[in-house]
Amino acid sequence: RFSFLLLCNLRRSTVTFTETREIMASNKSSGRPAWVGFASGGLAGMGATVFVHPIDVVKTRMQLSGIGGAKAEYKSPFDAFKQIVRNEGPLKVYSGLSAGLLRQASYTTARMGLYASIKSWRESQRPKGEQLPFWELALCGASAGGMAAVIGNPTEVALIRMASDGKLPVSERRGYKHAGDALVRVVKEEGVLTLWRGCTPTVGRAVVLNTAQLATYDKIKQALAVVDSIPAGLPKQFTAAFISGLVCTLASMPLDITKTRLQTMKPNANGVMPYKGMLDAFLQVICLFFA
Repeated sequence: RFSFLLLCNLRRSTVTFTETREIMASNKSSGRPAWVGFASGGLAGMGATVFVHPIDVVKTRMQLSGIGGAKAEYKSPFDAFKQIVRNEGPLKVYSGLSAGLLRQASYTTARMGLYASIKSWRESQRPKGEQLPFWELALCGASAGGMAAVIGNPTEVALIRMASDGKLPVSERRGYKHAGDALVRVVKEEGVLTLWRGCTPTVGRAVVLNTAQLATYDKIKQALAVVDSIPAGLPKQFTAAFISGLVCTLASMPLDITKTRLQTMKPNANGVMPYKGMLDAFLQVICLFFA
């Protein structure tokens, strides 16, 4: 199960980071307006989501499997996929697709826009032509990722709940019709602040991802420059992004699972939530890793 969760997060990290770097580089060299690059990044993320969303649904179900020491519901990702199709129907592997698309339109676009804006502002404070030091680039990436995560957290809540709804007993299912319905009902039934439930681990994950990617991508790309067995150009860029994604996925996965569990939790019969807060959930997830 761990290896599959790693693969799912790695897939998103590699695709997202590769597209971000290439779109920003193309936008800068062509002289196009900044909004064109940001919109392109959001649309690219939405396009990728259409194809990989079933993997995210399986990942979410597995992250919620075995909560509280209960027996794991799925033996493997293939078993999870088979059970979803058999028990709920083939279209259920696309549960929450509208929320996934909305997440890309908000989070990905905001992350790219904020990073470019913050980086441009910092460059304007230095002599013309002088490059920003690495630590400042990392800080720009971490800041952009954290702020974008706050903006996109409501869509994360909708996505996680819609993707996991089918595993609940029929009487406990929320039955959101689409992302808009999910957001409106969350506000009406649980209060507007619930849209930002799990925001702390969501921001933490985004900060870790963006910082780790900036910290490793260029270094790995430099190391691969002398590897003749990998063709120059896109193959080396993708390989560097893949290895970089592996590093930051390992670092951010506990926060990703913590976020998922906080955003889907419900009170028990006595009105008590399964987790007291972010730290309690995080410690339980860490115990799960070493169990």
